[in-house]
Amino acid sequence: MSTGELLSVEPQELQFPFELKKQISCSMQLTNKTNNHVAFKVKTTNPKKYCVRPNTGVVLPHSTCDVIVTMQAQKEAPPDMQCKDKFLLQSAVASPGAAPKDITPELFNKESGNQVEECKLKVNYVAPPQPPSPVREGSEEGSSPRASISDNGTINTTDSTAVPRAYAESQEKSSETRALISKLTEEKNSAIQQSNKLHRELEMLRHEGNKSHGGIPLIYVILIGLLGILLGYLVK
Repeated sequence: MSTGELLSVEPQELQFPFELKKQISCSMQLTNKTNNHVAFKVKTTNPKKYCVRPNTGVVLPHSTCDVIVTMQAQKEAPPDMQCKDKFLLQSAVASPGAAPKDITPELFNKESGNQVEECKLKVNYVAPPQPPSPVREGSEEGSSPRASISDNGTINTTDSTAVPRAYAESQEKSSETRALISKLTEEKNSAIQQSNKLHRELEMLRHEGNKSHGGIPLIYVILIGLLGILLGYLVK
């Protein structure tokens, strides 16, 4: 932390998790330690590369103000990841009730007799945070289950019940299919037996009709036709 008589700045070094072609931001906090309104202004040696919001402002007595510094997306990394850019924070006592619109360049001019403090901030590039490595779920195809040892010393094994479970489900479905086929076969055989029985009864009726009346009554013909249609549907 950089501590002056007017403002304290945290942190004193701006750290950016550098990534190519990505806009990156970091923040610094300004704390007013006085009973006065304190105006501030942020400058940089590379204004086209950075955006500071707010770059000027007023910190109320015993209050804090957050300043966001955004680095524009970079197309290439600097040599050895070293950055020579610097920032300068200027602070000066402002009149009571002053607002950001009241800040003028003359306020930070030491030659005018104003009390002006300056704090230089370095820029440092750091490695971006690494995402957590994905956890492998199960073993690779064609390989046997493998065990791994976790940080606390316990042994983690891949799920060895997946294959037996799938095999059991397959066997269960196969048993259901065989049972359904067996049931349909029994129903078909029963229908065939019924059909044969009806054919025999038909022959008996035909012989009796020939003996008694010399032919088959019309009602029997209609009944036989209906039974034939029904049996044909059942056999299918």
